[in-house]
Amino acid sequence: MNEPNTDESTMGPSSAGSQLAAAALVLVSTPIGNLKDFSPRAQEALAAADAVLCEDTRTSSILLRAYDIRTKLIALHEHNEEARIPQLLASMQEGARYALISDAGTPLVSDPGYRLVRAAIEAGLSVSGIPGPNAAVLALTLSGLPPQPFLFVGFLPPKSGPRRAALERLRNAEAAGLSATLVFYEAPHRLAETLADATEVFGPRPAAVCRELSKHYEEVRRDTLPTLAAHYDATAPRGEITLVIGPATAEPTTAQTLDQALELALGQMSLKDAAAAVATATGLPKKQVYARALELGRKAN
Repeated sequence: MNEPNTDESTMGPSSAGSQLAAAALVLVSTPIGNLKDFSPRAQEALAAADAVLCEDTRTSSILLRAYDIRTKLIALHEHNEEARIPQLLASMQEGARYALISDAGTPLVSDPGYRLVRAAIEAGLSVSGIPGPNAAVLALTLSGLPPQPFLFVGFLPPKSGPRRAALERLRNAEAAGLSATLVFYEAPHRLAETLADATEVFGPRPAAVCRELSKHYEEVRRDTLPTLAAHYDATAPRGEITLVIGPATAEPTTAQTLDQALELALGQMSLKDAAAAVATATGLPKKQVYARALELGRKAN
């Protein structure tokens, strides 16, 4: 696919600038490690805003000081976002313009801000954004694994039981036809356990652990899940972690995987649609899949 048209006659600096100037809320991507990755447009947007909404004012003040941006910082995080939305909306309706950033990377991607953006859109306010660094996309491109399609999952549950259940749901989705590279964020102290759980669920798939992206100690380790699990069990990692796991390979459909696929599909759609979707994904005859779906439906009732 060709890149989008960026001819200045249709998308020049003036049109981009007027869009930002008209926006009540601008989502601004910030560096994920290297401060030099902060774009000129992003700097201008923060400097022009009436206030910058951020997760942690202490963290964001480092970035603003580096570029001599003196805009007021307002904390907006998961614990106060809901309470602050009414006043922020009222201020924007009166003409205030805010920039929204996260501690690092693209706002809303595993970070607060979605509820405010949703509320601003529903209130008829203009929302714009400035693209920039994103750890998930960078890790995906560095992993050496198929870049498309991919599924960004974000953080898995911190405890092994719920984490295994979340991974099993993904495996069941694969049995129903999902074929995508999987991208996760993970805390360094949980990485070894997550890799061990992923090995149990997915087997010896290719994967990549991307650590401290764009920073001095950047590391991308590519191997199978069991090998990576053993390495990080023996060597505790540090820093920000993005885990990329390769897509499922085509496997013969067994009675167990057929039932798993049908149960997953039946939880989301009608019996007829579920049977049709699973038949298409597995290549099995529609009559066979439909008959098994009926059996499972009767057992559930």
